[in-house]
Amino acid sequence: MSRPQTLQLPPSARSRTVTAVLGPTNTGKTHLAIERMLAQPSGLIGLPLRLLAREVYGRIAERAGTDAVALITGEEKIIPKQPRFWVSTVEAMPLDLNTEFVAIDEVQLAGNLDRGHVFTDRILNLRGRSETLLLGSATARPLLEKLIPGLNVVTRPRMSILSYAGSKKVSRLPARSAIVAFSSDEVYSIAELLRRQRGGAAVVLGSLSPRTRNAQVDLFQNGDVDHLVATDAIGMGLNLDVHHIAFAGNRKYDGYQYRQLTPSEMGQIAGRAGRHTKDGTFGVSGRVDPLDDDLIEQIESHHFDSLKVLQWRNSALDFSSTNALRRSLDLPPREDGLARAPTGDDIKALEHLLRDSAISDMAKGANAVELLWDVCQVPDYRKIAPANHGDLLATVYNHLMRDNAIQDDWFARQLAFADRVDGDIDTLANRIAHIRTWTYVANRPDWMADPAHWQDVTRSIEDKLSDALHEKLTQRFVDRRTSVLMRRLRENAMLEAEITSSGDVLVEGQHIGNLLGFRFAPDAAAEGPDGKTVRAAAQKALTTEIESRAEKLGKSENSDFVLTSDGAIRWRGEPVAKLSPTDDVLAPAALLLADEHLTGPARDTVQNRLDLWVKAQVDTLLKPLMDLKSGEGLEGLARGIAFRIVEGLGILERQEASDEIRQLDQDMRASLRKHGVRFGAYTIFVPALLKPAPSQLLAQLWALKHGELDMNGMEELPQLSASGRTSIPVDPEIQPALYKVVGFRVCGPRAVRVDILERLADLIRPLIAWKPLDSEVAPPEGAIETGGGFTVTVAMTSLLGCAGEDFSAVLKSLGYRLETKEVQRPVAQKADATEATPDTAEPAAVADAPAAEAEAPAESAETEAAATETVEASDTPASEQAAEEAPATDNAETSAEAPAPETEEAQTAEPTPAGEPEMETVTIEIWRPGRHDRRPRGRQDQRRGGDNRKQQGAKSAPGERRHGKPGKGGPNKGRAGQKPLDGGNRRDKAPKDKPIDPNSPFAALMALKENMGDKDKK
Repeated sequence: MSRPQTLQLPPSARSRTVTAVLGPTNTGKTHLAIERMLAQPSGLIGLPLRLLAREVYGRIAERAGTDAVALITGEEKIIPKQPRFWVSTVEAMPLDLNTEFVAIDEVQLAGNLDRGHVFTDRILNLRGRSETLLLGSATARPLLEKLIPGLNVVTRPRMSILSYAGSKKVSRLPARSAIVAFSSDEVYSIAELLRRQRGGAAVVLGSLSPRTRNAQVDLFQNGDVDHLVATDAIGMGLNLDVHHIAFAGNRKYDGYQYRQLTPSEMGQIAGRAGRHTKDGTFGVSGRVDPLDDDLIEQIESHHFDSLKVLQWRNSALDFSSTNALRRSLDLPPREDGLARAPTGDDIKALEHLLRDSAISDMAKGANAVELLWDVCQVPDYRKIAPANHGDLLATVYNHLMRDNAIQDDWFARQLAFADRVDGDIDTLANRIAHIRTWTYVANRPDWMADPAHWQDVTRSIEDKLSDALHEKLTQRFVDRRTSVLMRRLRENAMLEAEITSSGDVLVEGQHIGNLLGFRFAPDAAAEGPDGKTVRAAAQKALTTEIESRAEKLGKSENSDFVLTSDGAIRWRGEPVAKLSPTDDVLAPAALLLADEHLTGPARDTVQNRLDLWVKAQVDTLLKPLMDLKSGEGLEGLARGIAFRIVEGLGILERQEASDEIRQLDQDMRASLRKHGVRFGAYTIFVPALLKPAPSQLLAQLWALKHGELDMNGMEELPQLSASGRTSIPVDPEIQPALYKVVGFRVCGPRAVRVDILERLADLIRPLIAWKPLDSEVAPPEGAIETGGGFTVTVAMTSLLGCAGEDFSAVLKSLGYRLETKEVQRPVAQKADATEATPDTAEPAAVADAPAAEAEAPAESAETEAAATETVEASDTPASEQAAEEAPATDNAETSAEAPAPETEEAQTAEPTPAGEPEMETVTIEIWRPGRHDRRPRGRQDQRRGGDNRKQQGAKSAPGERRHGKPGKGGPNKGRAGQKPLDGGNRRDKAPKDKPIDPNSPFAALMALKENMGDKDKK
């Protein structure tokens, strides 16, 4: 194969047609070259960067047509059939063309250690037939005039003024600034900072593909972002609308060492500030020391030290053998002003390949050696390691020598490694570097069987990766919302704002926040130096929407509002207010959640509607409590008891008001029952308030009053109460008062629902009162033969949902005391013994208890409340009457005279088997009411003195044990010196001159007793 080479011109012939146009940046040199070339029949221009070549190609193609312009770079070739103009990178300039015009841009790069020898070769040997322009900095003038005798030099002044602006923090840099750093890590960190504080930045690095760099530059040029962060690549002829250049560093790695930037390099970069006649500034960021006065003077005046030498390497190579090639590459320059270039990557690759004996054996003959050198020109874009790059080149050379072309299947496998768009920025950049190597290979026309196909494939993959990398860079370093808004603000355009149905606030289609109820919550990412302006643009839309919402809320039904567990009032799902405590726990205030957008009549409308809803919510769910609070129909002591119940939010422990309750007459009790109050053995409560909704609201109001809506138990207890649990383990982290508010009483290790405690009392009371009237009648389950006590039954443990030690602790907390007793019983009946102890109660029995025993509190409350209000005797439970007759004290002593309800099932013992059964001795646990004198004595005991004991004696049924001792006398005799009782409590009976209230439970109880007496007579 024949490799075109430039003709080596003697010094005397070099100046033919050549003009050097020299000057600082922003002098219009590149523009001049384009105009001069378009005026010629044909032309070729060489540029320092593929990116710049692409830009110039577009400008020329726009004017001359794409059919007339060719683009040639190492990785891309666009060659129409008959092009007139050729745009190329300096390294890829076609050397076999003979055009009228030739231009070489940035000729001062001939002094660069890596690429300088290529620029030097083109400067000295490539010429246009009519005109040749050398464009660049004045620092190259002395050497150009020395190496090209008779050179025509034209200097051009800068069209704008460049001045020093001092040091500024990156976050305070003006708009349209470019920040220059010298490593990718620095570039990324600065771009991150700018995104957070200024809306974002475009990023330009030398490692990016041209397509990615173009896309990033477009972000800056189009005004999507106001800042550009780049390496010194922007100093190489990129035409940017930059007003200020800030140096974030002044040291760089040049491939050999870290060194300070030279003044000319800093001037080349700083000169990118200012376009055409617009002045520019330069400075440093806070990371760099301020520039000294001499350096500032040099940059502002564009006066720099001239280049000392141009880099040179022999371009007339000898391919007769590998040794001849080496010798020709080692030739030193013979002219003053030229220096032999350092060993480049291509020479290092050649040495690596020739150390392989197989490669050395194949590299015989001029064609083989020239091909080997061409393979060594493949750029090392990947920068993994020289040896790794050398191995890749060896594989390519083997394919070309053995198969005359690179095999398609092998080439496709190499492309597959890079044909993926997943991964982060660094991963995508590495894949682009990988594919750029194969793009270069595919653009060698004689290396592939179908080069056009593979050029399309590699270009497609590189474009796809470049687009993905651009998207990743934009996502990471650019806040699209802020950038769009800032551009519109700069244009002084009226911003369009809207609010979606979901509450998203959009300005110019960009999300800037959310409207939550009547509060605007700005997106934190939208905050910045222009955040106030953006919010002002949304003000009109917000005001209109909020007024519309206020009107809708004012007309909303109660069902549109919900009170959440955290005390927030939500309207159609959005928070609009929070409950706020007042002096009255049952009258909380609605604290409006709104900002300055809700004002005037609209605000009053919302506030009034919320206040009305809060009152309606409390009045509806807590109606029994509110009725008690109003006290309608209540007089005297009844009104006082009602006040105590309201004060306890529906629950009053009986022992706390035992004196007042004893003094209530039947009319007072009836008036309280009409308000839903139940008088229990342990608690005076309102069953309707134990339902889930009222219970949860009461818990919230109580916690709100105590300023602890987030206290322990606020989430769990209302849910447990609503789930139908009859008792729960006590959590020491939860305040006991909260258990009481939701309807539970703390009894030792467990908290038991107050209505369940009353049902337990209903089970225990008849067992304590039971006395055998017939020796042949077996006692009911749980009763003992002597009376006055009971044993634990499965029904009791099932009712509370606990057994064993927990149940015993509950009984003890209620004032019962435990006795043990040994009894004889037949062995055959051991498994059927009715006197079970808590310790022997089987958990399975608890689990198998009827579901009715653990019904929900709502059902239990409703049933019990209904029972107390029914006027018919058959619907009034005698157990409640017994609780009324003998209010529970701390020892839970109850009346023994009350008969068991008719519904209580009496279980008889099984018949004794024939013959004498075998007996055994067992120990049973008997529970009895606690000693009366253990109850704390207060003023009421001191006040009553001996009468108190007399009244207590009247509570017991004939023969009942008092104070732990058997009663004296027969079944119809009471205590010594007392008259027999007639089954009623004289203290609570209605006066003789006043008839008994037929609606009272007392009347129902007496009717029940009369019915039972009639049955006994029959």
